[in-house]
Amino acid sequence: MNFKSLSPHLSSDYSERIPTSQISLLPTMSLHSITEYLDDLKMSRRRGRDYDHVDYTKLAPTDKDNGFVDAQFVTPTQKVPWKAICLATLLLVVGTFLLIFGSLVVSGHIILNYSDRMWPMIILGLLMFIPGAYHVRIAYYAYKQVPGYSFDDIPEFD
Repeated sequence: MNFKSLSPHLSSDYSERIPTSQISLLPTMSLHSITEYLDDLKMSRRRGRDYDHVDYTKLAPTDKDNGFVDAQFVTPTQKVPWKAICLATLLLVVGTFLLIFGSLVVSGHIILNYSDRMWPMIILGLLMFIPGAYHVRIAYYAYKQVPGYSFDDIPEFD
């Protein structure tokens, strides 16, 4: 295979520097091997000429010290955010009360003069019930140590 026929736009002095045995291998290389070759080429350019004689090998592991300390793998004790849990419980209780009371007034079980004004009470009850129930549920599951739940998921108030 003639190199000049493959790329006629290259100069003739460049084709004389590359042996034709290497050129015939290029079309048979896979994309993965080409990228590995280019990465190796980039890395060899980054090293200096001073480090060509250095052989890089993996160090043998030592039995005594592997760079880790046992304290790295100990999980710290969880701090229980009591203020946030109390606020979430308050939101849950008040939201539940507003939902129940507003629903009883709108349905007619409790008769008031201005029963049409109870819809805002239901909406306010929902706005308080939803986050309260959510955070109380997280606190309960964290207390029961269900996997995936922890007290870190509840925001703290300092």
